[in-house]
Amino acid sequence: MILNSDSIKPIYIQIAEWLETEILGGSIETDAKVYSQYQLAEMLNINPATAAKGLNLLAEEHILYKKRGLGMFVSAEAKSIILSKRKTQTLAKLVEDLVKEAEHLQVGETELLDMIRSAKHKLEGDRK
Repeated sequence: MILNSDSIKPIYIQIAEWLETEILGGSIETDAKVYSQYQLAEMLNINPATAAKGLNLLAEEHILYKKRGLGMFVSAEAKSIILSKRKTQTLAKLVEDLVKEAEHLQVGETELLDMIRSAKHKLEGDRK
């Protein structure tokens, strides 16, 4: 993982999003122990408190759970929580921004939908 210190997104959020991506991708499975704040701090050369803030954010969202004295682990609901969150927050915001830009450029709904379908077909073709 590479942190973007120039980003307006706080480092602890970047850490949380990276862990979410690892969970979604299957690199970190349900009930698996995740990195400790100290491991993350050492890996990323950051303050352990910043790493802890990212881990605690995921715990507050029930993506991770704590086992006293053992660390944090991936919850059984983690993937569904992350997918739901990303659909309602991230994807919805991207779509809203896309629609605004399309209106600004006077791109009609049909043309915009055609562009989206074309991009989707291209991605599907690239995966084959």
